[in-house]
Amino acid sequence: MTVRLALIGGRGYTGQTLLPLIGGHPELELAVATSGSEAGKPLTELVPDWPNPEQCLQALAPDECESVNAAVWILALPNGASAPWVSAIDRAHPDALIIDLGADYRFSEDWVYGLSEWNRKELASARRIANPGCYATGAQFGLLPLRESLTRPPVVFGVSGYSGAGKTPSPRNDPERLRDNLIPYALTGHMHEREVSVHLGRPVRFHPHVAPFFRGISLTIAVNLSEPASADELLARFRATYDDEPLIQVSEEIPEIREVAGTPNLAIGGFSVDARNPHRVSLVVVLDNLLKGAASQALQNINLALGLDELAGLS
Repeated sequence: MTVRLALIGGRGYTGQTLLPLIGGHPELELAVATSGSEAGKPLTELVPDWPNPEQCLQALAPDECESVNAAVWILALPNGASAPWVSAIDRAHPDALIIDLGADYRFSEDWVYGLSEWNRKELASARRIANPGCYATGAQFGLLPLRESLTRPPVVFGVSGYSGAGKTPSPRNDPERLRDNLIPYALTGHMHEREVSVHLGRPVRFHPHVAPFFRGISLTIAVNLSEPASADELLARFRATYDDEPLIQVSEEIPEIREVAGTPNLAIGGFSVDARNPHRVSLVVVLDNLLKGAASQALQNINLALGLDELAGLS
């Protein structure tokens, strides 16, 4: 079975990360990848080994969706830009699978939240999927095994590579501004703070920062538990939760970004208990913001929704 796929927003970092995954997928075929500003650019300039040297980025407006033969639509667009596309795809292709990589539908009851390993049952029959945010993905993988034991809002200290700020120029993706620097931002009310709080069912505090490296996220999570814990007990709990998950790595050691950068994996470790108060616990989660935080998780969700091998295209 070959399924045709449309990628709306092929020039951004996430779109460019998706293209080689789509090209290497045994059962997906790219119908179109769009860009308004770079229409006409050959895909081989984005993915050197792209199989069709004639295929280029194309300009496409929402009202032109009917001209595209695709059963899957990926919206890799800025926050707030997806609604016209969803309406147009609904009209032209009412049975299509739509997966939105922006934040527009992450709080909608009509869309399935695509935290793959935690939401497989709902994803298996989904036709509207809201892909989680990158920070939110890592924070939830670190907090969900502890959710029922939390006594106060966890504090999440996040550091992302500057690809997370996108391509539109800003201080948060300016290599010169970032040189020998670390920039805190949105210290209250960040979108991912709300996202984690809603889907975890518990309030959280989130402090994001951007660093001089290009890709990857490290999250240090501090929690207070209802029962005292030891590092060994926490390690055992997380291993029991994730041992059957091939993309989730749990270790005693503190994981580092370089272990997961360029991979669809997420790593959790460094379980530490305060000797003064065994209810106070810290742990670390790392992931690639462009892959497990966006593109590869989207491909997992597409595979699940289509009834394919969940890891197809991710090896």
